[in-house]
Amino acid sequence: MKVYTKTGDKGTTALFGGTRVPKDHIRIDSYGTVDELNSYIGLIRDQEMDSHYKTILIEIQDRLFTVGAILATPQEKEVLKNGKLRLENLGIIDSDIELLENEIDKMDESLPPMTHFVLPGGHPTVSHCHIARCICRRAERLAVHLSHNEHVPEIAITYLNRLSDYLFVLARKLSSDLKADEVKWIPRK
Repeated sequence: MKVYTKTGDKGTTALFGGTRVPKDHIRIDSYGTVDELNSYIGLIRDQEMDSHYKTILIEIQDRLFTVGAILATPQEKEVLKNGKLRLENLGIIDSDIELLENEIDKMDESLPPMTHFVLPGGHPTVSHCHIARCICRRAERLAVHLSHNEHVPEIAITYLNRLSDYLFVLARKLSSDLKADEVKWIPRK
């Protein structure tokens, strides 16, 4: 199988189910941003950190492939001709969100309470987490935008929302673990 198909040479691409749309379609932008996020999480996972975080990040990357597949499937193509669901063995479920919430809670227990906004930075690994958080927020905004005109399962949007929270707390926890400076934003008086 060749990597290049030439089918997109005129600016269109196929969604799951074969429907062709322009490459700048909001659905493409949505799952493309999830793919960008997944790549950035791979970069975070490549940093030196506790193996537990790496295990959770792999789980997140797996779930992001699922979110991408959900966003790449138009509603009219969700059911195959034989009546089975196209993404029958895929999906985001409540326990995926609960995993993120449990991880957030565990990390938060060891961190001082937040009293100020935190400026991104302090260590390259922490900065990567903040960049991934921003990409995640963009992916969420695009998925919400898509949902205004096309079906997007609410749980996929919820997952992205919770994931951005997880990435923020992971950045704080890694700041602590790496003994990096956590710079607080102080407004002008």
